[in-house]
Amino acid sequence: MRIQRNPARNRSALAAAATVSAVSASLFAAPVAQAAPADNAGISRLAAASAAVDKSGVGGVAWYVDAKTDRVVVTIDKTVDATEVAEIRRTAGSDATKITIKRTAGVFRPMGSAGDAIYGGGFRCSLGFNVRSGSTYYFLTAGHCGDEADTWYTNSSHSTLIGPTVASSFPGNDYALVRYDNTSLSHPGGFTAANAFVGESVTRRGSTTGTKNGRVTALNVTVRYSGGGTVRQMIQTNVCAEPGDSGGALYDGSKALGLTSGGSGNCSAGGTTFYQPVVEAAQRYGVTVY
Repeated sequence: MRIQRNPARNRSALAAAATVSAVSASLFAAPVAQAAPADNAGISRLAAASAAVDKSGVGGVAWYVDAKTDRVVVTIDKTVDATEVAEIRRTAGSDATKITIKRTAGVFRPMGSAGDAIYGGGFRCSLGFNVRSGSTYYFLTAGHCGDEADTWYTNSSHSTLIGPTVASSFPGNDYALVRYDNTSLSHPGGFTAANAFVGESVTRRGSTTGTKNGRVTALNVTVRYSGGGTVRQMIQTNVCAEPGDSGGALYDGSKALGLTSGGSGNCSAGGTTFYQPVVEAAQRYGVTVY
């Protein structure tokens, strides 16, 4: 969703971790059926269909490969007309049979808020998750927010400094890193970075719409926002969000999962929302969610 143009901007960040368990086998273990050989031809066709959606250049679309249904699921927003749908199918050629088209109300666009409000450069975004490197403290927020402001504040009058944007990436990714330069500000933790999974129950917090709940519906999603800007390997959810929520935290308990990037709809009618995975952002900047 679009950044909310206020006399200020806002951002927010949060993070969390997952655990894995293993079970050992013995000589007396029951025989296990061998996995069927991979259908390389089918996989190749799915990859080709996904690449065709990308190549079509149609904006206002989000897509991912669903191996379970053997389809590339393409969600289109209300700006995409029949001619553009035909263009996607034309570009895919014979692989168009692997494409499933779904439509969502609203427009896919970067959003501008979530979590605690942050202000900079005439915009409001949201703080996502607090992170650190050694004894230096930062927070993560959306990259399309970071691109808009060099310095961030806690209020719209810009009287209380937070600190500068030290790194930002958008499009392609959608994450940014802001340093705490104001030593009077607290930066609490309680999260660990973790990877999301499909069907996971999640919570999103944003400065515009507060706390909302939903579930993860897809992973590794590519989104081409209406008006430009393509982001990849995103988390897709049915949690609502609105302009001003960009950068806010997506989490499951103490697991920090994502940063609000954009989507469609609103918190009256619902919609589809996309999130930058936190694990990737933290690794990129060499910081730890805490």
